[in-house]
Amino acid sequence: MKLALSVLAAISALMASEASAADLAARPYTKAPPAVVAVYNWTGFYVGLNGGGGSSHKCWDLTNFLGPVVPSQAEGCHDATGGTVGGQVGYRWQANDWVLGVEAQGNWANFRGSNPNLSALAGGVSDVTKIDSFGLFTGQVGYAFNSVLLYLKGGAAVVRDKYNLQAPATGVNLWEGTETRWGGAIGAGVEFGFAPNWSIAAEYDHLFMGRNDVTLNTLPAFGGPTLTSVHSIRQDVDLGTVRVNYRFGGPVVAKY
Repeated sequence: MKLALSVLAAISALMASEASAADLAARPYTKAPPAVVAVYNWTGFYVGLNGGGGSSHKCWDLTNFLGPVVPSQAEGCHDATGGTVGGQVGYRWQANDWVLGVEAQGNWANFRGSNPNLSALAGGVSDVTKIDSFGLFTGQVGYAFNSVLLYLKGGAAVVRDKYNLQAPATGVNLWEGTETRWGGAIGAGVEFGFAPNWSIAAEYDHLFMGRNDVTLNTLPAFGGPTLTSVHSIRQDVDLGTVRVNYRFGGPVVAKY
């Protein structure tokens, strides 16, 4: 009898324990928080430096040499090449992956070139050209792959040119002239954000500078009255630069 009561008591205790466990609430399910991804943000003002090289293709035609030249005489073509260094300032605005911007750039340059003058009237001298500075005022549109930006640009360009007719044997300038010429610019580049607020870019630009009439005068050192000649000069410029920019503003935004 005592054995039966002991067995019944044990069974009752076991059943009570299982009922208490069933009454406990199930462990709640907690969803993991979403991962935070750092996304590069191109919005903001920026300043930077650039350096590289360029080439200006120029073709001369003589239209006046101590009097009108009719028809004009071809004087030949050459490439004025050299290095350049300068700076840029701009602003970009990013909407989703698209980036719009405006920029002003100014550069010193040393693009030089020459060719023997081929005209019958001015033959025996060399046509010499130099670009000593240029500027670009452009708008940009780009597409961002996080910290990599591909962009196109276009707008206005201005160059400062110097021209000479030179004695080839001695290198002495006989006639000289200067001009500031406006034209158009298009370009493309790829830019990489390599550190907070810092980026580096490689860019190519082509400047359409058209054709202008340029007046050259004899130098005062030769004495006598000043003589003039007029040359119709066409030019285009190709530029390749590496650029480093610092952008004012937060480098990244959170994306969930």
